Amino acid sequence: MTVVPLVLALALAAYGVLESRRHARYLARIPTRVHVNGTRGKSSVTRLIAAGLRAGGTRTFAKTTGTMARMIGVDGTEVDVFRVGSPNIIEQTRIVRRAADEGAQALVIECMAVAPDLQPITELRLVQSTIGVITNVRADHLDVMGPDLESVAATLAQTLPVGGHAFTAEHTWAPVLEREARRRGTKLHVEGDSGISEEALRGFSYIEHAENVSLALAVCSHLGVDRKTALHAMQRARPDPGVLRRYVVEIGAKRVEFVNAFAANDPDSTRKIWTRLGLDQPKAGVSRIVLANCRGDRLQRSGQIAELVGRDLPADRVVLTGEGTRLVALRAASFALDARRISDFGGLGAEQVFERVLGLVEDQAVIVGIGNVVGLGQEIVLHFRNRAVSHG
Repeated sequence: MTVVPLVLALALAAYGVLESRRHARYLARIPTRVHVNGTRGKSSVTRLIAAGLRAGGTRTFAKTTGTMARMIGVDGTEVDVFRVGSPNIIEQTRIVRRAADEGAQALVIECMAVAPDLQPITELRLVQSTIGVITNVRADHLDVMGPDLESVAATLAQTLPVGGHAFTAEHTWAPVLEREARRRGTKLHVEGDSGISEEALRGFSYIEHAENVSLALAVCSHLGVDRKTALHAMQRARPDPGVLRRYVVEIGAKRVEFVNAFAANDPDSTRKIWTRLGLDQPKAGVSRIVLANCRGDRLQRSGQIAELVGRDLPADRVVLTGEGTRLVALRAASFALDARRISDFGGLGAEQVFERVLGLVEDQAVIVGIGNVVGLGQEIVLHFRNRAVSHG
């Protein structure tokens, strides 16, 4: 009776060895492998790097995991990543195989792992990058990678390559990344965003962050693509569905500008976007409205949302949608936010939210969507996009 289990175990072990060797052969066929990790901007930076490399003449395959998981072929065509069940980092082996089969000379792949024990596995066994990218270190997924930002930095550093080069736009926690880079024999390049002009940013069809562009340009330059060629390609590349966009809706005498900032769901990123939009100071006749979408299973993030709207974002009106909104409202009020400025639309569908938010506007308003994009957040964005007279 013990023979069958033993045979099965041996067969599975043999199959694992064969699959590992096959994966190693696929990796060897792709000389340049760029592994993109970080708290915010991974999908955008992945797309920017891939566009720049492709413009420089390198057959480049890319894969993003952001708002929607996508594969971008060497010819720039884009398809959804088909999944059965929940996302699993083993998916990266299928991506490597697809890239090799398309004759890719470079693979730019967004990290899928969040858990600290999975991050080194995805790098050291599945991607084995030649170039690592850490976009930034922000206060998100602290329940998994925390409890603090130093722990987040140490976790993200587990996807740095061995004996390669790494690039980051993170300055505060760069020493943590540097320690791990030295341990792995990798050269870490810390990039700034001072070289990215407002004119260059205006060349994008959406609101792109200077640090993302700077980081992508640095990687492309390292790989031999000149700045002008790379930047031109990046400005024309198809953005991730979750990028920061504006949608202008006009109904009667009302003019509403909706900013989709749902994907920037950590406090630092949200505050930076608010400041960049010039919303720290009021403008005559223009209401500032925060639309915060909450999830009942993301209690820590809900707490961050409450603190943001209650203390950090000087909005004229706060709209809460999704699940667990009552607790968020109570928590926000504890930060001295006037309860009369809170509109709790928890439990309502996207169409109802859209209509009620417009009902709050007297003349002109800027509405910034923050929090969680999955599900209701995406539906709310679609309502504004479908009614928009312009976007960018």
